[in-house]
Amino acid sequence: MARITGRFRARRGGLVVAAVLCAGIAQAAGPVDHSLRPLARPGMVMHPAPASASAFDAWATDFRRRAEALGIDRALIDRAFLGVSFDPAILKRDENQFQFTKTVGQFLKTAVSEARIRNGRAAMRKYAADLAAIEARYGVEKQIVAAIWGLESAYGAWRGSTDVLSALATLAATSRRGAFFETQLIAALTILQRGEARATDLRGSWAGAMGHTQFMPTSYLQYAEDFDGDGRRDIWSDDPRDALASTAAYLAAHGWTHGQPWGVEVRLPEDFDYLLADRRIEKMPSDWAALGVRGIDGQPVPDHAPASILLPGGHRGPAFMIFPNFAVLERYNTADAYVIGVGHLGDRLMGAGPVGHPWPDDRALTYDERIELQRRLTERGFDTQGIDARIGPLTINAVRAFQNAQELIPDGYPSPALLAVCAARGAEFRPARMQGKNRKLSLAPAPTLPYRSASRGFR
Repeated sequence: MARITGRFRARRGGLVVAAVLCAGIAQAAGPVDHSLRPLARPGMVMHPAPASASAFDAWATDFRRRAEALGIDRALIDRAFLGVSFDPAILKRDENQFQFTKTVGQFLKTAVSEARIRNGRAAMRKYAADLAAIEARYGVEKQIVAAIWGLESAYGAWRGSTDVLSALATLAATSRRGAFFETQLIAALTILQRGEARATDLRGSWAGAMGHTQFMPTSYLQYAEDFDGDGRRDIWSDDPRDALASTAAYLAAHGWTHGQPWGVEVRLPEDFDYLLADRRIEKMPSDWAALGVRGIDGQPVPDHAPASILLPGGHRGPAFMIFPNFAVLERYNTADAYVIGVGHLGDRLMGAGPVGHPWPDDRALTYDERIELQRRLTERGFDTQGIDARIGPLTINAVRAFQNAQELIPDGYPSPALLAVCAARGAEFRPARMQGKNRKLSLAPAPTLPYRSASRGFR
């Protein structure tokens, strides 16, 4: 039986793959220049944004008092801040991170490239005994740990060279998420105060993520592991074992289930009701099979756990049956593209083939188009509960409700064609033609409509 699950969380970044996620992932599994961990956190207190280095210095003076009140030694603060300075390039990166996007299919071309698969298999052979021991200790499959390692730092090839203290200080003082980054800066100072690292060790991404698997400082304090037993939780050195174990510990702490897939590609029947492709709706795979949903091999998917149907490329793209482990990976990064990238890369490292169904030949909506889509949907009575260019379940639900009202396939996919339809007004908008009881619909022919040129492949 279907059930509405309490595990559904209101994420805003599900389908958008921003430059912060994928611009640095080289086609040949080369270096990444950032953490892929999501940065935004709800309910943050915003700090006023200093417009100059002098304003940053004023913030730093106030921050020193706050840090000391939280137990950070004054002398350590003074030493650490000798090398800390305002970095406008960091602020620019933060401001621009949502401007350029890729679709999930485009992201996977680089995230799961042949070179990344080849390099990952070599890394797994090199650390086979360690990865097996990590899997035995923490109950997280070796290929999942290796896949995160591959996406975050290209298997350690590029762990970041940015001064983390300066990056966090700049973001704490100037970012719209200042409270979050100030918490991370306090955590980084705590790492130094405990003697777990030196200031020179704290190198990473522009957003403050560090090490082989790009841990934020608070995650390090809570989940880092001394797997090699040398008395240090060292995620920074060339030896990746502590970092890999820390990643497994993080996933285990958030509920990873050994032996359960993150998801599997499935085939949907011709008469599939796309309103069922909703993260809040879960069925056992055998119940999905009774509705005609089968694995890509045509066989029923085993009853691993209750599962949902995910359509990251809309009804024209691949369909996935996703399990609770998918939500665990979201705790590492909330973007659907990242989770699918980790899961699919892990599968490929173990010998599985590529995604079977082709991805639609769409482009991703630009930042301005995402803002426009959310605005137009809300104006039409389909409230996205925020106009922030982040396409997550709240916006997807609004898209699906709009599609359903207009008798379009309610797959929740925010494409340029969908935006064009949403932008159509009055007599310019033609109702859809029903193709059958499966709710597959097409736009009525209207070659003079302004949105037809953008409706490539839209049904």
